[in-house]
Amino acid sequence: MAEEPQLKFERDGAVVILTMNNPRRKNALTPQMITLMAQAWDEIDADDSIRVAILTGEGSSYCVGGDLADGWMVKGAKSPPSQGKSAGSIISEGLLLSRSLATPLIAAVNGPCLGGGCEMLQRTDIRVAEEQATFGLPEAKFGLIAGAGSTVRLKRQIPYTKAMEMILTGEPLTAAEAYHFGLVGHVVPTGQSLDKARELAARVAANGPLAVRNAKASILSSGWIDDESARKIEQRFVIEVMRSADAKEGLAAFADKRAPRFTGK
Repeated sequence: MAEEPQLKFERDGAVVILTMNNPRRKNALTPQMITLMAQAWDEIDADDSIRVAILTGEGSSYCVGGDLADGWMVKGAKSPPSQGKSAGSIISEGLLLSRSLATPLIAAVNGPCLGGGCEMLQRTDIRVAEEQATFGLPEAKFGLIAGAGSTVRLKRQIPYTKAMEMILTGEPLTAAEAYHFGLVGHVVPTGQSLDKARELAARVAANGPLAVRNAKASILSSGWIDDESARKIEQRFVIEVMRSADAKEGLAAFADKRAPRFTGK
């Protein structure tokens, strides 16, 4: 029996619901899932009849980031077949790092939202969290860097000092704290995030589609240094960290279930 794809794509009228589907690994990001996400973003933006997209997770987790036990992020993913694109390009597009979805994107956070999951969250437009959800960027604890946009975007979305604390300590926020600091816009009881996201999606989808898309494009293209310029700065620091001995040590310590021994090299 063939395995279910690691991303579910469901259409409900003008709304698409994408569900990260790797529940045994708390919806940890894999090359397959990211490839499917990159393809989904292309499909959504190419279809004018799709007015809104919702991103959520299967089971009791939203997304805990890349699978550190597998180590593919540091070792490098093999290039999956996708219209001749490189693995790096697919990863960057799938995680919404090098692209912004033209279609409004709503997050329905149904559990832990960590690492790459929290970085993708920062690319969503409207965010709903269940009361038990947590939000964190634990990369520094493993000798890594939250380099899929967080050092550029997070300080623009929540207070600077709280963004620094999240990135430098690796400690998570509760759903109540995430709401207080403005990382999410709604907190709902357990099991109700998708219902609330659907309600918000219906409101957006009822509005003028050109007005909605152009409003989103205007908001994203004004007010700050553009993401592409800022990302080039970020990537210089990310590459240095990802090539380091500390990154290898952090992943090895995670696999061995021991405290890492960092050397700063």
